[in-house]
Amino acid sequence: MIALIQRVSEASVRIGGEVAGAIGPGILALVAVEAGDTRAAVERTLERLLGYRVFPDSRGRMNLSLRDTGGGLLLVPQFTLAADTRKGMRPSFSGAAPPELGTELFGLLLSRAREAHPVVAAGRFGADMQVALINDGPVTFWLQTRAG
Repeated sequence: MIALIQRVSEASVRIGGEVAGAIGPGILALVAVEAGDTRAAVERTLERLLGYRVFPDSRGRMNLSLRDTGGGLLLVPQFTLAADTRKGMRPSFSGAAPPELGTELFGLLLSRAREAHPVVAAGRFGADMQVALINDGPVTFWLQTRAG
């Protein structure tokens, strides 16, 4: 499972012109489910999303997590993160999970996140979405939980 996370001042996702999810300060996570991912990958990814220290403490060091700050978490499914771009001029998506597995595991990630954190919003798997954000820093990290 891949999560490209960005520390944001605010972020939102629109579907069909309507706001499907929005947060203030927090983390926007673009999430790709990879072929072979399991429930264990979902749990590990969630632990990292909530516990990764990307927010500044009183000394300006990145020592605080989303759990510490209580900020928002916006989860947006994005299978294109699983693309193989190593050769040619067109990405291959053979590393991405089939849509059924992607839908299932993204849904599980979303439900587990809502159980574990007070402010969670999301896009919708398979939808044409428009994402807006103000990246704070900028601070962006690639988190990957290997299948297996």
